[in-house]
Amino acid sequence: MSGSAARDAALGAGPGVCRRPWAELLAGRVKRQKNNPEREQKLKASAVQLLRSHQDLNNLLLEVDGPSCKKLCLSELVVCEGPEPYADHSSSFVGCVLRDQASRLGVPVGVLSARVVASSVEQICVAPAEPGRSAMLALEQRKKLSSLLETAQHLLAQGMFSRLVFCQELWRVQNSLLLEAVWCLHVQNVVSLQELVESHPDVRALGANLASVARQIDRESCEDSDITRAMLSSLVQMFVLRGFQKHSDPRSVEPEKMPQVALDVLQRMLTFALDALAAGAQDGSPSHKVVTCWFGVFSGHIRGDITSTDSPKRFFSHTLTQILTHNPVLKASDAVQMQREWSFARTPPLLSTLFRRLFVMLSPEELVGHLQDVLETQEVNWQHVLSCVSTLVVCVPEAQQLVSDWVARLTARAFESYHLDSLVTAFLIVRQAALEGPSVFPSYADWFKVSYLASLSPCSCAAIQPPLPSLPKESGRWLQWVHILHPPLVPNKYRSLLTDYITLAKTRLADLKVSMENMGLYEDVSSAGDVPEPHSQAPQDVEKAITVFEHTGRIPVTVMEASIFRRPYYLSHFLPALLTPRVLPKVPDARAAFIESLKRAEKIPPSLYSAYCRACAAAEEKTLENAAPGARAEPSCAEEALGRLTAALGELRACMRDPDRYDVISAQMAVISDRLGAALRHGKDDASCEMSKVRLSLVSPRLKQQEQEVADLLLTSFCQSLMAASSFAPPERQGPWATLFTRTVCGCSLLPEVLSRLCQLLHLQGPSLSASHVLGLAALAVHLGESRSVLPEVDVGPPAPAGGLPFPDLLDSLLTCRTRESSLFCLKFCTAAISYSLCKFSSKSRDVLCSCLPLGLIKKFQFLVFRLFSETREPPSQEDTTGLPWSPVCLAPADWQRAALLLWRQSAFQELLREKDLHLTYRDWLWLELEVQPEVDFLSDTERQDFHQWAIREHYLPAPAALGGCDGDLEVACTVLVDVLMDYCQSSRSCDHSENTDSVPGGRTGNQDILSRLQEMAVELEREQDGRSPSRRHFLFRVFCTRLQALPGGWDVAASLQRQQELLTCKRLLLRLPPSVLLGSFQAEPPTTPHCEDFFHLVNSELRNCCSHGGALTHDITAHFFRGLLHTCVQSGDPALMANLLLAECQTQCPLILTSALLWWPRLEPVLLCQWRRRCRSPLPRELQRLQEAQRFASFLSPEAASPSPDLAWVSAAALHFEIQQVRKEDIRRQLRKLDCAGEELLVFLFFFSLMGLLSSHLTPKEAVDSPKALAVCAEVLACLQRRRIPWLALFQLTETDAGLGQLLLRVAPGQHARLLPFAFYSLLSYFDKDAAVREEAFLRVAVDMYLQLIQLFVAGETSAVLLRASRNPELQGHLQGNPVELITEARLFLLQLIPRCPKKSFSNMAELLADRGDYDPEVSAALLCRQQAVPEDLYREPHLF
Repeated sequence: MSGSAARDAALGAGPGVCRRPWAELLAGRVKRQKNNPEREQKLKASAVQLLRSHQDLNNLLLEVDGPSCKKLCLSELVVCEGPEPYADHSSSFVGCVLRDQASRLGVPVGVLSARVVASSVEQICVAPAEPGRSAMLALEQRKKLSSLLETAQHLLAQGMFSRLVFCQELWRVQNSLLLEAVWCLHVQNVVSLQELVESHPDVRALGANLASVARQIDRESCEDSDITRAMLSSLVQMFVLRGFQKHSDPRSVEPEKMPQVALDVLQRMLTFALDALAAGAQDGSPSHKVVTCWFGVFSGHIRGDITSTDSPKRFFSHTLTQILTHNPVLKASDAVQMQREWSFARTPPLLSTLFRRLFVMLSPEELVGHLQDVLETQEVNWQHVLSCVSTLVVCVPEAQQLVSDWVARLTARAFESYHLDSLVTAFLIVRQAALEGPSVFPSYADWFKVSYLASLSPCSCAAIQPPLPSLPKESGRWLQWVHILHPPLVPNKYRSLLTDYITLAKTRLADLKVSMENMGLYEDVSSAGDVPEPHSQAPQDVEKAITVFEHTGRIPVTVMEASIFRRPYYLSHFLPALLTPRVLPKVPDARAAFIESLKRAEKIPPSLYSAYCRACAAAEEKTLENAAPGARAEPSCAEEALGRLTAALGELRACMRDPDRYDVISAQMAVISDRLGAALRHGKDDASCEMSKVRLSLVSPRLKQQEQEVADLLLTSFCQSLMAASSFAPPERQGPWATLFTRTVCGCSLLPEVLSRLCQLLHLQGPSLSASHVLGLAALAVHLGESRSVLPEVDVGPPAPAGGLPFPDLLDSLLTCRTRESSLFCLKFCTAAISYSLCKFSSKSRDVLCSCLPLGLIKKFQFLVFRLFSETREPPSQEDTTGLPWSPVCLAPADWQRAALLLWRQSAFQELLREKDLHLTYRDWLWLELEVQPEVDFLSDTERQDFHQWAIREHYLPAPAALGGCDGDLEVACTVLVDVLMDYCQSSRSCDHSENTDSVPGGRTGNQDILSRLQEMAVELEREQDGRSPSRRHFLFRVFCTRLQALPGGWDVAASLQRQQELLTCKRLLLRLPPSVLLGSFQAEPPTTPHCEDFFHLVNSELRNCCSHGGALTHDITAHFFRGLLHTCVQSGDPALMANLLLAECQTQCPLILTSALLWWPRLEPVLLCQWRRRCRSPLPRELQRLQEAQRFASFLSPEAASPSPDLAWVSAAALHFEIQQVRKEDIRRQLRKLDCAGEELLVFLFFFSLMGLLSSHLTPKEAVDSPKALAVCAEVLACLQRRRIPWLALFQLTETDAGLGQLLLRVAPGQHARLLPFAFYSLLSYFDKDAAVREEAFLRVAVDMYLQLIQLFVAGETSAVLLRASRNPELQGHLQGNPVELITEARLFLLQLIPRCPKKSFSNMAELLADRGDYDPEVSAALLCRQQAVPEDLYREPHLF
């Protein structure tokens, strides 16, 4: 049938007719035949026999298609034995063929199938593939292998496949195998890789081959990278699991090969990668690709499937050990010289990435312990070890302290057991960690001084011996700055060892051709390279010294030490570099100020300074200056460094997508730190330690262009990074990037410039800053507060308070609320800073939050919210908003106000305000309100007055004192207001250098409204106490007394000026309050005398010394007192009696008021007469009439007729003294001749007032009477007293205990005038009557007492103010010679001439006078004692009877 069908088909097929396929012919034939089961069975057997006789087994498996093939399938014609047909009939057919062939050959079917499959695998691998592919399959090869493996799996399932034979057959053709084919066999469970390995005869060769093939993986340029990663991941996981399993079965006689091969492959791949890195593999090169791919096995997705076992941890520890010990060819000396090149920023990124991935599986303690074990037990590669240390301290914050502790243990071990290797290791580790900057680890020099030298045992020679052998390994920089300048302190018996120590160090410097004498002042210890020459180092030292001087205002300590101990370098290199001729600026810059300071300190030789001045003058005459060669290349280098820094900061912003990754952020910050040092053209030096306080300039910035560019770049980058991070995560989930950024800035030498720029932005450009800048700078301020321990104190001058401040507090002082614009900016900044802090530190304690955030910002926020939003003046509701108002988007003003209200209503913020130190107290509110300028205020006048009424009356007055209130006490409210007002007036002088230098309450516009509130409350308080006897003194005088008692005592210039300033403020406050405050309250019933003791005490103790002019108060306070007198008299039942009682009390308690009234009587009398007549309608009281009479008596000096002298001689003398001041100098003698018939008591008082006038003319520059005229008045009055032999010496012996004269006059004279009476005494030396001096018994005692007091005044420096003015007055030089020494010399000669002439009665009690002061002038004391002993005194002694 089949033959006839074939013939018919052949005969019917003519030319041009297509031949039909075999399947079609058979199909047609089947349709025409009748269904005969027996015939069908025979046909199938014939077909099978035909195929079996013509089948090639080597190609059979390759011809079988997969199930997706729609071509002819033999399974449609051949049905294998079995009850059910297989799903894959082609595999069944192959099985049948293999069984037949095996039976014919007489071999097991499993062996035959294994050989056939192995041969097929070989054919697939050796098939034509894409060029350059030696590890991966092509697409067509991969399809064929997939079908083959399906067949192999079917054979395995039927037990027709031998794995062992298959492995052996594969190893015979191993050179033709591709790694992907082997991996597919493993993945498809045909044969595992372990079976393949165990069947290989040569394990070592197998590991080498596998590693060689694995190195080709990433060189493929195919697009199926997912297959490559999956294959490599699977292989590495298997190698790690098998190679680092705990223990193999100890009962096995022969060890397993798989762990050995796994270890061998991993070791060979790691060695290849490390060798490629050491060879400097370039990016994009084949070796770099292999290293990158291989290091990817340590990433997280590779570790994910095997972290449940301990194998990955052992693998990572083993890998770390292999890295640290790979190729240990470098010695410690090489590490000392090259370790700067191994910092984190300069470590190859692939190696640092590998370290960071290895650190993930190990805890910080395990890492440090592992490092310690490796260094103690094996030879190491110092480059890898030190790079690992840098990566560890940068990327693992917990490891920083662990490294410090490890170094401490190494140092202690070195000293205890004389173990040199431990000390060398400690030195290298400390240096390497110090390279990463002070934000990570202290500098090496600081560690050497603080830790190393502190750990030395004072009684052990180990203090010196360990460093000795390490000296030859040191560079010149370290020898200079660390070992020689800071040698260890040792006992005397070990001084020889210390001498050897220093000698060896200097010998090493000599070998290096480095001179100690020419060593620079600010060399970069950590920089690489040789020590620079002095001529190149000196300009850098000069610039650094000027920078330190500019920031501190003082000559740097380093410069002062160099001028004494290192004069060769100072004179030969530093000063010539400093005194380089130039055109001097019109306004002296920092360099000129520094030179002048050195000149004043006598640190510049006069000849050198003169030559410098001449050279500068010559340079100024030239119109053109020669530019230094090579100066044009510097900007390009600076721009290049700045560009690299900009790129690094840009990469930091790119990291903000995942800001919580500490290792990534810390690694990038290390790169930024390195780029920052390069941009500033210097490394990390130790000179910054001198700047414990920096001085910044806000009004006139002095930043160099490059410094300002770098500072602006850092600030801008922080703001941009914050915005980027906030767009992905809120502050609490942004990780530590901001803290690391701030530490990096705080650790660089540009810190003063960054702080200065930040202050300038806030103070000068605050209202114009964008929202993103406000948010960024506010967050930066918070993190600066977090790092306040490493920040220096800052002094910027006005408008900040005087003296040094911590930087966070300085920021608070720069944010003012004076104007509308500044208030809105302050509200924005405070809202941003507080919101950021509450978000960032929400999980931290309140103490941490308060330390990061300036307390003043929280109080200013409360102040502004109360002031600008009336709805916040009500108690806050208990509602809590959904979240804090922190948003990275730019906010409009309305959004800022809404954000402020949201923050105010936050329960977290309200809880924060319950802290005692954070609540806005009444005192805080007053201070901030005093700063407001009403003309540019946010509130109108009416709104401001309503706000004041609410704040004082409704908010703070009823509030408890624990919350900063007044407990409902109006007097407490007034007391606090006065105290704050005085503080504000004092601070305004030092902080606000405006045109109005006389800053007074109300002088600044912000004060007037608050002063009005004080006046209102004072009047109300006075009405409350009207008619009642006060239980205590007036609140105003209590405040004055408390403040004055708190001031420092003494009569030095600083204390005197401070007290005078305080008293002027007191006086001005008194003048702005009702005059009745001066006289206090009085009872309606007799006695009716008001309580004036407080005011009298203030006048006698304070105003007399600071606010009087030679025996009289100023006109304003005098007139204010008499206005109060009139008011009190009118309020009483008998005005005349009240006036007489008050003025009579003044005569005994406060005579200075009456003398002041006499001075200003021409101005007071018209007002008093008018007011008295209009309000009392009665004649003047008797005491006021006495003042009128004293004034008329004093007018006898004028041509008009004189009136008789009044009853009180001292009142008449005071009036006469003030009248004499109006007489011309040439008429003084003639006018004073009229006093020859005046009363003795009047003349004595007049002489005292004249002495006060003489001293005032010296002490008061603006005194109306000049000194010669005052001296002439004293001389005439003294002559009159001497002519009439009126005793006057008692005026120089006044004491407070005197009930009459002394107590009265000392209450009139200022304290300084009373102390300077010896000066006035000897100023009249030429006018003394010599005969009267000898005749008067008390004269010698008074003269000696005045002389000794004059010496005391001279030693204390109190005569300097008097005699300095006298020396500048040509008219006085004939009297005082303008020199205190000359005055004392004249007085001394006078006494030495007077002592021999005095009678014996003059020497009584002289020993008592000299008892405590005899050594002031030994010659005068000896003359007095000798004269006293020479005079016989037997007649004046009582006889000794027994």
